[in-house]
Amino acid sequence: MSEVLRLAGIEKTYNRGKPNALTVLDGASITLNAGEVVALVAPSGAGKSTLLHIAGLLDDADAGEVAIGGTVFTGASDRKRTAARRADVGFVYQFHHLLPEFSAIENVMLPQLADGVADGAARERAMTLLERVGVASRAENRPAALSGGEQQRVAFCRALANAPRLLLADEPTGNLDPATSDTVFGALMALVRETGMSALIATHNPELAARMDRTVRLEGGLLV
Repeated sequence: MSEVLRLAGIEKTYNRGKPNALTVLDGASITLNAGEVVALVAPSGAGKSTLLHIAGLLDDADAGEVAIGGTVFTGASDRKRTAARRADVGFVYQFHHLLPEFSAIENVMLPQLADGVADGAARERAMTLLERVGVASRAENRPAALSGGEQQRVAFCRALANAPRLLLADEPTGNLDPATSDTVFGALMALVRETGMSALIATHNPELAARMDRTVRLEGGLLV
């Protein structure tokens, strides 16, 4: 199987060299292959968000290597990292972070337009994604007019708009009630499986973790 994400010996310490230094990652390593969906489980404050930010090239590790699609990005320029994030990585957070002044479909179109996709093609793909998660009828509504579950499904579509090879999700249903969480997570998994992408999904929910291919736990700065 082809490798999509590789983290090798990742270290991260905040306030290095100071009395209150906090080491959150201390040699964390993991490899995700194509089409693999992995649950990331850790207690609050253990460093899972930091790990996801480093994996998605949003933050730098103090040591270790990050590779996406076989390309090593450790020490890469901001321009190269930004291009990789746009083309190869999709992000989903606990809160949807949709742009309030744009409609649902426009929010899904924006990443495509930023990547040079023509308006018509971007709109067509956005509508296809919204249909897959059951919110096409809400395409012209702004986020404030959508329910929490609808907002998060739109956020999923936005993350997948540019057909990334890797999805990184940080408690993607953590802000939803249990019933809505189950429905919304099902929509996310369906999208991921249909596209064959790889995903690393942080969750506190053991039932959601059990629906993924395997689970890794962040303990003492290591992935086990």
